[in-house]
Amino acid sequence: MCGRCLAEPPRFDATVAALAYAFPADVLIQALKFRGELALAPLFAALLSDRIAQGGPVDLVLPVPLAPRRLRERGYNQSVEIARRLRGRAPLELFLCERGRDTAAQAELPWAERRRNVRGAFRCSAAIPGGTVAVVDDVMTTGATLDEMAAVLKQAGARRVVNWVVARTYVEDAVANAVDR
Repeated sequence: MCGRCLAEPPRFDATVAALAYAFPADVLIQALKFRGELALAPLFAALLSDRIAQGGPVDLVLPVPLAPRRLRERGYNQSVEIARRLRGRAPLELFLCERGRDTAAQAELPWAERRRNVRGAFRCSAAIPGGTVAVVDDVMTTGATLDEMAAVLKQAGARRVVNWVVARTYVEDAVANAVDR
């Protein structure tokens, strides 16, 4: 674990990333996310699938939801597009959790403000009776969004929350693509 995680343990239990968020992965992810190149989603899912094959079973797959305004502007949720291709792992749930309010784009904020930006942004519409939930996202930088999602999912009853991300920015010389806590 990194020093930051030791000082302030995250609420999620594990993270599996297919790639480091560096060239060329960063350019490809931005093409999916901001330029609508949806044909990249199957590639990202395949890369991620190779990594998560080593992990344990999950009971539910849940993509990080976008705020309604951002979904209307973009026309799609890149996390949903990736998660759809991971469907065989466990049931895919697209509507269990929602982003209850618009937030500023995390990439536009300094790292120190990202946790505050997503605090209280998510809510679940139903209870999750124990089990393990896999949260799918395109990129993990500070982990603030995924940490907030994990808190909401655990409040709804999830026993364990794991993150499945295409790419991860590594902080404090973390060298492994999978970190289990």
